[in-house]
Amino acid sequence: MIAIFHSVLGLRAIENATVARFQARGHSAFAPDLFDGRTAATVEEGFAIMDQVGWTLICDRARAALDQALSTAVLLGFSMGAGVVSSIWPERRQAGGIVLLHGLASIPADADPNVPVQVHVADPDPFAPPLQLQEWMRIAAASAMSAETFRYPDLGHFFTDPSLDDFDADGAELVWGRVSQFLDTVDHGAKAQDHSRGGAGDAEIG
Repeated sequence: MIAIFHSVLGLRAIENATVARFQARGHSAFAPDLFDGRTAATVEEGFAIMDQVGWTLICDRARAALDQALSTAVLLGFSMGAGVVSSIWPERRQAGGIVLLHGLASIPADADPNVPVQVHVADPDPFAPPLQLQEWMRIAAASAMSAETFRYPDLGHFFTDPSLDDFDADGAELVWGRVSQFLDTVDHGAKAQDHSRGGAGDAEIG
C-alpha cells in the first residue's frame, strides 16, 4: 500500500497519474486531498493556500487518510508532501518505506534503520539546497539507514510533472523506474511479484 501526498500545488493530475501507475503494477495506492479541492497554478498561490488551510490541518488530514491504511504503508511525498511525510513519519515507524520526491523529510531521532528510504531531487534544488541535502545524507548515514539519494543535475525543481515547465522526460523516466523497483521490493502487500531493486547509495543521472 502506497500513500501519496501532494505538492503545494494541490491534488492534481500528477498525483492521480502516480496512483494509476502504481496500481497498474499491482500496488494499492491512494492520494488524499489535503487542500479540500483547492489547487494552485503557481508555487506562490500554493503557499498562500497552504497558509490559509494551516499546517496542522494539512497533517491532520493526512493522518485521517492513513487511519484505514496498513501500518506498513509506504509514505511518498511530492515536494510539500515530503514535509507532510516528515510530520507523520515518527508516528508510522513500521512504514514499509519512505519515498521523497523534490523535497526532504526530517529523519526522526528514533527512526527504524530497517525502513528503507529513497530521495529524488534536482541538483541543485531550491527546496533541497546542496548543504541541506549533504546534512540529510550525513544524518542518514549516522543513523545506519538504508537510504538511496538520487540527484538529477541541471533539472528544475518539479521535473516529474508533465504539466510544468520544469518537466524533463528523461529525468522523469529515471525517477519512475527507480521508484517502481523500490516499491516492488518494499511494498509487501503488493499483488505484483517482487523484483530485485537495482542501484544503491548516491547517484546522478549521466
